[in-house]
Amino acid sequence: MSSKPSSFSLSRRKALGLIAVTAGGGAFLPAAAIAAQSSAGKASSYAGLALFETGAGVCAITPEVTEGPFYFDPKLERADVTEGKKGLALTVRLQVVDTACRPLAGARVDIWHCDAQGAYSGYPGQGDGRDVDTSGQTFLRGWQKTDASGIVSFATIYPGWYRGRTTHIHFKVFPDDSSVMTGQLFFPDSLSEQIFTTVAPYNDRPGKRDTSNASDGIARQAGPLSQAALREVEDAYQALMIVAVKPG
Repeated sequence: MSSKPSSFSLSRRKALGLIAVTAGGGAFLPAAAIAAQSSAGKASSYAGLALFETGAGVCAITPEVTEGPFYFDPKLERADVTEGKKGLALTVRLQVVDTACRPLAGARVDIWHCDAQGAYSGYPGQGDGRDVDTSGQTFLRGWQKTDASGIVSFATIYPGWYRGRTTHIHFKVFPDDSSVMTGQLFFPDSLSEQIFTTVAPYNDRPGKRDTSNASDGIARQAGPLSQAALREVEDAYQALMIVAVKPG
């Protein structure tokens, strides 16, 4: 890609001082704190990261957010969910922890989101003209189980937009067989706007998005700190979040 949107990051001081509470059922620490801790020598690598030191505190649980009308389980355990969909490469990394901030291994994590043109897989009647039918397709969906550090990593693309919603990715976390939480993660409006106006295929569609984080009811409920921490890596981005759940 010849040009990339500017990087969005948090200073170490700011990152370590913020816990973002979302409507998705958990407390999230912006993952810029992960990089900050690593650079400070508190963690040698992301894959082996223990975000909180032993006895670091309590991670608060908050109410869930609606899963929306486009969820189904494609029964696809996979790290790469793109299925050839074009767009800006994005790695989504989630770390699942319990209310004591201890990583949860073996938790199932599902993600799903729309493509660069704003369409979800598996449903008819989408798009600005309601003439898009993706029935039988499974792009941009999948699930994995967390590793020993409570981490899953998905290869996908930056989500597009559709009318009435700001840019977001849905997720579900199943910490065990008897419990589930549902959430959404959000992206900086300025980054989304730059991508949607300058990067193909996002800028190939007509019209402009009509909903920002500030005007999206679910994003407002989630609060201003519910956005993912974004890190630029070569011609791609990483979105990093940590979610605290209460196993059943």
